Amino acid sequence: MFDKSRSGASYFLKGFELIQTKGLRTFVIVPLLVNLVLFSAAFYYLYLQLEDLFAYINGYLPDWLSWLNVILWPIAIIIVLVVFSFIFSSVANWIAAPFNGLLSEKVECHLTGKPAPESSFKELMADIPRTLGREWTKLVYYIPKALGCLILFFIPLIGQTVAPILWFLFSAWMMSIQYCDYPFDNHKRSFTIMRDQLKQDRGSALSFGFMTTLFSMIPIVNFIVMPVAICGATAMWVERYREHHLNNDSLAEWK
Repeated sequence: MFDKSRSGASYFLKGFELIQTKGLRTFVIVPLLVNLVLFSAAFYYLYLQLEDLFAYINGYLPDWLSWLNVILWPIAIIIVLVVFSFIFSSVANWIAAPFNGLLSEKVECHLTGKPAPESSFKELMADIPRTLGREWTKLVYYIPKALGCLILFFIPLIGQTVAPILWFLFSAWMMSIQYCDYPFDNHKRSFTIMRDQLKQDRGSALSFGFMTTLFSMIPIVNFIVMPVAICGATAMWVERYREHHLNNDSLAEWK
């Protein structure tokens, strides 16, 4: 059923190659710009807030401790970059969702050599409510599980040992869910079918998610994670899942 020759992690890395492909670059630019604009605006706002915060703190610090700014500023900047890269990547996925689906479609056409179905700008706009509904489904799936993991952090001993590992595993799983969903959705496969498919191929799904999560934690590099992950997830769909689903469609039509 699955092509076992490649790992999920290798598909993510393949995404770096695919975003440079002629004919796909145009579709990469939109989600990339969405991520860049949102993150830059948020970072600038937070930077201004940090300036106010440090001005307030400095008002209470004696002169002989003013050297602390040299240490605290870089730490604060790094924390902001890492934490908000996760938050605003999620926001960017909502805003860029219709374009992400289009990018996935074009990548699939490039990999299979088959033309994409003709669709107008009007049809793309008309499909936005359904696309955003799919993002909402993923959010509903994510929130209760994320809250459960966060609660574990407040349990003594578990919060310092097991909880960080579980959170990383959960983050990897959600990264796989988030990006693998685009090619499944393009073929009108339900969220449940997509989720169950990844569960059957959990090792590949998690290794793909591990790589996506790790690169999302790297400041600056995380700007391009979204289009890279979409391209990589679509490559995984084409090589591991597409034939199975198209065969099922053919059987259903024959019956």
